[in-house]
Amino acid sequence: MEHIETVIIGAGQGGLAVGYHLSRLGRPAVILEAHPRVGDTWRARWDSLRLFTPARFSSLPGMPFPMDRWVFPTGHEMADYLDTYANRFNLLVRTSARVQSVIRRDSGFVVDTGSDSYRATNVVIASGPHEEPRTPQFATDLDPSIRQLHSSAYRNPSQIQPGPVLIVGAGNSGTDLALELGRDHEVWLSGRHPGQLPFPIDSRAAHVLIPIIFWAFRHVLTVRTPAGRRARTQVLAHSPPLIRNRLAGLDAAGVNRVPRVASVQDGRPVLEDGRVLDVRSVVWCTGFHNRPGWVDMPVFGTDGEPSQFRGVASSEPGLYFVGREFMYALSSAMIQGIGRDAEHIARQIAATSRTGAPARA
Repeated sequence: MEHIETVIIGAGQGGLAVGYHLSRLGRPAVILEAHPRVGDTWRARWDSLRLFTPARFSSLPGMPFPMDRWVFPTGHEMADYLDTYANRFNLLVRTSARVQSVIRRDSGFVVDTGSDSYRATNVVIASGPHEEPRTPQFATDLDPSIRQLHSSAYRNPSQIQPGPVLIVGAGNSGTDLALELGRDHEVWLSGRHPGQLPFPIDSRAAHVLIPIIFWAFRHVLTVRTPAGRRARTQVLAHSPPLIRNRLAGLDAAGVNRVPRVASVQDGRPVLEDGRVLDVRSVVWCTGFHNRPGWVDMPVFGTDGEPSQFRGVASSEPGLYFVGREFMYALSSAMIQGIGRDAEHIARQIAATSRTGAPARA
């Protein structure tokens, strides 16, 4: 069993940012990444994916994103940026190391990947809440001739059968796929409209408004302000508004917007208004389970969110989280806001390493 002061689980933007700050503070850490390459989580998204934040707001600490500041990077460009970031700062990343369990052992933790085990004083869970896809139970009742896939498995239109397509979930992912598939298919987009930004994010007005909005996300809407606490309740309970796509664009593309899917009848999906849809493919844009099943500690509430403050677990000294929704501010899960949370966690680890007492929230 290898002993190391801090194990960081996940080499995405959150894990790399924590590793960067720990390195600057002179604290040893290893980053465990389940995929073969750093950035593969982004490479595994659909081919046409673009970030919602321009390059100006898509950088990690110490390294600006190498593109024009108002260009929206693709998922593959973000993946390459993360890979370059890990190499530039000589972060110790071990790939193809999928964590199987994290358990408390005495005053520290044991992290097991199946092939290797690590004894650590601190564990930072930076894998995010997007590991286990979530689909409704009645999905198994659909006719076997209907091709089903979750948005996490969707890559491009070649995976979709000829004929009508039902996309379940009208959030950002669902509307992205509806517009892409609507070019060659009849598309039914099912779900509640979550609202939309009042301006297009690629407009000239956005160049003025986005910096103001992101400043508010970072400094105003935090758990320390009444407005931030109200916003946090709403964010964790509901889908975020549409950021890039707009209702007018969906309507212009001929996308059929319909109510939620309620059940299955004779192998076909049934809407809340009673309509039965005859479709050939279903794409589930229904999100993910929040809680990682490999954490064997009572740190998650009934909503799947960890009990923490600013990433420091409340009941498990030495356990930290980064990159989840609204951990400290609305910017906590955003690339442009994750660096501050990562720096706070790294400083907590460095301070407790000097005193020998793990941090408590």
